[in-house]
Amino acid sequence: MKPVIALVGRPNVGKSTLFNRLTKSRDAIVADFAGLTRDRHYGDGRLGDREFIVIDTGGFEPDSSTGIVKEMAKQTRQAVAEADAVVFVVDIRLGLSAQDQDIARYLRACNKRIYLAVNKAEGMSESPLLGEFHELGMGEPHPISAAHGQGIRSMLEAVLEGFDYGDEDGEGAEEEQVIRLAVAGRPNVGKSTLINTWLGEERLVAFDMPGTTRDAISVDFERQGQKFKLIDTAGLRRKGKVFEAIEKFSVVKTLQAIADANVVLLLIDATQGVTDQDAHIAGYILDSGRAVVVAINKWDAVDSYQREMLQRSIEARLSFLKFAPVLNISALKRQGLGPLWNALADAYSSAYKKMTTPVLTRLIQEAVQHQQPQRSGVSRPKLRYAHQGGMNPPIVVIHGNALDSVSDAYKRYLEGRIRAHYKLSGTPLRIEMRSSKNPFLDKDD
Repeated sequence: MKPVIALVGRPNVGKSTLFNRLTKSRDAIVADFAGLTRDRHYGDGRLGDREFIVIDTGGFEPDSSTGIVKEMAKQTRQAVAEADAVVFVVDIRLGLSAQDQDIARYLRACNKRIYLAVNKAEGMSESPLLGEFHELGMGEPHPISAAHGQGIRSMLEAVLEGFDYGDEDGEGAEEEQVIRLAVAGRPNVGKSTLINTWLGEERLVAFDMPGTTRDAISVDFERQGQKFKLIDTAGLRRKGKVFEAIEKFSVVKTLQAIADANVVLLLIDATQGVTDQDAHIAGYILDSGRAVVVAINKWDAVDSYQREMLQRSIEARLSFLKFAPVLNISALKRQGLGPLWNALADAYSSAYKKMTTPVLTRLIQEAVQHQQPQRSGVSRPKLRYAHQGGMNPPIVVIHGNALDSVSDAYKRYLEGRIRAHYKLSGTPLRIEMRSSKNPFLDKDD
């Protein structure tokens, strides 16, 4: 699972600037989940091929009369609890403050891996001002400049050292034929009911694996000979020999479960329609390149007018998931669960579909014969051949000349032809254009 790094410190020390630097300035992916204030943001970061999740927190403003533990923002406490490592950000220009001492005392009590980032230290890596931060007892201070990018890489290397980065690409899943399935959705959409139905009433063979520190639990089970690993986001607990599912909501757990899955089941509450949170989760699934099936739960609880409005909200708010099958179910009444399993299996096999170069090339050439790409200036893009560039999600790489000018509309047209031929369902499909260099281009120089 991707490690989680929380950025903590008093106000105005540059945490948000560091967050933007680590996430390559992409805004927080989920800022409006229930129970989150605006001062806890989540984003994806990467160092080489190592990925991680960053949490940006609001500033600590502890009240000295009652102590930091009581007065510290609940959001920041939550972020520290969710994190595998904490980067404690201080400001070299403001120096060490009593507030920094309070925060350090709190962090030491949390028993987490803490790294001290001394920000705004551009050109000051040898400065004697760094020395006073040793007083915090947080180990060696890392001088950084979030604004200028200095010292960030070496600090990150230190933070990520010791985390186990195994097979991250999911390719191994195909050989072992275990489908890693994440059930994602807002609280109270019925994840717990659905999971209990699967694990209990269908008498599936289930046992729990030790989870991470945040109680993310994976459950192995088998259905009709197919092995699944359920990556839980609903908070499974074991009571005797019966699984209990408790609706909890951790954004981190959801993001990690999606990243770790082969297929994601996005559960939506028919009585609520598609909310901002649903759209955020769906967007993250798409960004992660995961296969996805959408299940509308509590379908039995809405009338025909509500069903029509629900259909419109799906078309409007989840239009970017057109490739995903949408099924109507009732977890409570056990309706629609058979077709749901079939859709999940189809999405998995589509995500790992093998496409040969001869067939892809023929598909592309037939598509061009049927409809050529538009001219750009004097030249028309020439598509020569295609091959598969990856799985989960499938990537098709097309080679040719002047491909930079191929429009998004034409790429969607090609995608449609490839999808239809391979009967792809539930998986994103990515098309990459690679142009050959024109040997005559630089002859006049």
